[in-house]
Amino acid sequence: MKSNIGFFKKQITGVLGKEQVCSQYIDRYAKGTDAGFYRLVPQLVVLVNSEWELQEVIKAASSHFVAITFKAGGTSLSGQTITDSVLVEIGPEFSQLNILDEGKRIKVQPGVRGGFANAQLARYGYKIGPSPASINSAKIGGIVANNASGASYGIITNSYNTIEAMRIVMADGTLLVTDDKASCKNFQETHKELLDELLCIKQQLENDPTVYAKIQSKYQLKNTTGYGMNAFVDFDDPIDILMHLMVGSEGTLGFISEVTMRTIPDEAHKSCALIFLPNIQEAAKCIIPLRSCCVSAAELMDRNALRAVENVDGLPSELKELPDGAAALLVETAATSGEDLKGRQEEILAKLSGLQTLFPISFTDNAKDYNTFWKVRKGLFTSAAATRPSGATCIIEDVAFPGEVLAEALPALQKLLDKHHYSGSVMWGHLLDGNIHFLVMPDFDQDWQMDNYKLFMHALVKLVVHQFNGSLKAEHGTGRNMAPFVEFEWGQEVYELMKRVKRAIDPLNILNPGVLINDDPEVYAKNIKQLPQSHPLVDACIECGFCESSCPSRDLTLTPRQRIAVYRALNANVSEISGKDLKALAKAFEYKGEESCATDGLCALNCPVGINTGKLIKDLRFESKSRLSNAVATYIANHYGGTSAVVKGALSAVGVLQKILQSAVMEKGGHFVHNVSGRNVPLWNRYMPHAAARVDVVSDVKSDHKVVYFPACINRMMGNDASMKDKDSLTKVTKRLLNKAGYEIIYPENLSGLCCGMSFDSKGFRGQGMMKLKELEDALLEASDYGRYPVLCDMSPCLLRMKELMDARLELYEPIEFTLSFLKDKLQFTPQNETVMVHVTCSSTKMGLDEQLVQLAQLCAKEVIKPEKTGCCGWAGDKGFNLPELNKSALRYLKEEVPERAVAGYSTSRTCEVGLSVHTGLTYQSILYLVDKATENLTQNR
Repeated sequence: MKSNIGFFKKQITGVLGKEQVCSQYIDRYAKGTDAGFYRLVPQLVVLVNSEWELQEVIKAASSHFVAITFKAGGTSLSGQTITDSVLVEIGPEFSQLNILDEGKRIKVQPGVRGGFANAQLARYGYKIGPSPASINSAKIGGIVANNASGASYGIITNSYNTIEAMRIVMADGTLLVTDDKASCKNFQETHKELLDELLCIKQQLENDPTVYAKIQSKYQLKNTTGYGMNAFVDFDDPIDILMHLMVGSEGTLGFISEVTMRTIPDEAHKSCALIFLPNIQEAAKCIIPLRSCCVSAAELMDRNALRAVENVDGLPSELKELPDGAAALLVETAATSGEDLKGRQEEILAKLSGLQTLFPISFTDNAKDYNTFWKVRKGLFTSAAATRPSGATCIIEDVAFPGEVLAEALPALQKLLDKHHYSGSVMWGHLLDGNIHFLVMPDFDQDWQMDNYKLFMHALVKLVVHQFNGSLKAEHGTGRNMAPFVEFEWGQEVYELMKRVKRAIDPLNILNPGVLINDDPEVYAKNIKQLPQSHPLVDACIECGFCESSCPSRDLTLTPRQRIAVYRALNANVSEISGKDLKALAKAFEYKGEESCATDGLCALNCPVGINTGKLIKDLRFESKSRLSNAVATYIANHYGGTSAVVKGALSAVGVLQKILQSAVMEKGGHFVHNVSGRNVPLWNRYMPHAAARVDVVSDVKSDHKVVYFPACINRMMGNDASMKDKDSLTKVTKRLLNKAGYEIIYPENLSGLCCGMSFDSKGFRGQGMMKLKELEDALLEASDYGRYPVLCDMSPCLLRMKELMDARLELYEPIEFTLSFLKDKLQFTPQNETVMVHVTCSSTKMGLDEQLVQLAQLCAKEVIKPEKTGCCGWAGDKGFNLPELNKSALRYLKEEVPERAVAGYSTSRTCEVGLSVHTGLTYQSILYLVDKATENLTQNR
């Protein structure tokens, strides 16, 4: 097999190029990581960015008999996106999306994240039917291939029931377009034997009324165990049967390169109620009455699940006081009007009035509470797993029971868990579908635990299938986890038909072999992932992948999840990695793990347990600093005013050269100096700032309205660039704006030597950073009369650090919030007749100022555009000067989102604005320039 992979690699590298073929151990280990509880390391990883590329990969795999496994977002939980052969990962360009029929349908490629698709549909009042908890991270390719459903009615709005058409790449590389008559006709001619076999299977099922009825009955429940045999019951055309077999096939039958889906209404008025019940049995009794109401979702959480999230801000304080055995339901209803919503709430309350609850039921439509409840629920798996004992593994199971037996089944399941020493297990799920998830946390370092787990699994299978006629897998896919038990649930006849399906469609068995169909009776207990302790900052991570969508380096090097996985391998006794591979891993991690991390911390916002991988990387940088580098940093910190003057001198010199030399010469020379210096000299670009003018610290206004203005050191050093029409520095513009509003400005003493310390801290010089922060804190306390006057800092990243670490007496503001809070009522705003772009910095996002920036810009311009595909710009302080590829990768989609009519861009960080300008060709400046341009003194105007 290894020699075959060698030939395959040579062929596919010739087609795709070296950049898309990853053989380095760090890439294979990192990209081979998914959200499930198994680990295999692929021998090769191939990135595909188009349907054609995917066809070439499959053809090469077929010709060399090489097994391939497809991976989209890597949020699958049952081992279906891991392999020890070749992993084919969907690249960032494989993500086109088209809205059809004003939102009633959507055509989408596999690389689009479900949350992004919903964001595009929201403006039309629709959303996709499947709603997995991982929707903001999961990609459409995986959502469909796993027949994801989630909190909505799973047998009505899952992938299977909302699919309209597909583009499918078959196991021989053939493309089938199911809504194209010519493609279907050609496929019928070239693959007649395959289609005949599908019709033969259908006929065989129709000839066996018992088996036929069993299939009809089993799919009245959510069921993703084995292949979707309901395709043979629901459809007559073999093309339709094949298309629906692809749903939930987990990449074992073909590759879905595009899908057209019918959407469902996303009703504008929503509310939810968190209902507390004395026990899980009482909660189960709600299923029948709730099914008769207009309910969007009813999410079950047992006492252990609630205990895992009871300290989350915004959740009711009653959670901590609930008795053992209590349970909760998060019930959501939605409507097109407020009046209808009220009626639906009243209907639910009436239907549940006979049930025993611990507290009166109360619905809320408050957006903050609503979003908090659902964020907590969607992150419940990760939150619960974070409570695992040291060294324990997290194993999640996913079963479904008929509604009429749920009140009996749940206590029986709890009893089984207790019997096998899983009393600390966590249970939650989608009550409307009888779909229950539960988490067990065995420590396999203890010899008895593996045997106990095996006994538990066999007992679980019998309980679910024989005792309660349920589904072993409801929505998480069969994977490796339930593959040995497919026959037990379906019986020999149906299981043999599933094998025939696999042989007919993938005769060479090259597509994800071992998943869904597996003859190894103990595959579910092999290759279980270790989650060893490595660092307190990241030990709670279960590698779910929720963090990845916001990471600026995700398409360049590693994601937060991958950084943690590799770091664990380097710092724990991971026995399956050889010494040679560990050495290679450590060397590669220096750049891919540490140097290319922006440390922006946005990963913590997406992580249900708030893990900030950037803090881990900062810790590693701190630990790696030598005595000499610390001495240099201390000298710079103690002589910061002089250092700033040197930087300004260098910027002035570069500005002079820029006036003399052509841009092409500057670029070539800049690259040469940058490379020769080992990336230590910043790379010149066309938007390199000139030196800033000296700050005029004399206030021109005397007033009772006073503000302390702290110009960040970056803005004291870096002025405008050659492209900017307004040549005044930001410090001058800010002063003019504050004076216009009638504010007397107070500047802190020794301004030239002040710094918040962030530039030191981000490079690992923690002590020096804190020293500078304390100096600034003392200066601001004195200037503000110990909190009497508000403090404005003109850089939001600096302000966030100050807010997090400084004396609580200080009222600290960055430009957005300060303008809306203190200037809006003192200035006359006249929206300019122009289109502008806005970029929300990472720090502004963390402070919850996304919408406020748009709101402020809309006061100043007729049209404001906030890009939807771009998050963190990846400039990371000053890293963009020395590691420009990170900024380029993070902003890869930005230029396509900037319309020709846009005349300028605005943000709140000077260094971010450099990178934004470079990759759009549009000049970005501080939002305060736009505010100054669009305002007049209110009193004078009157």
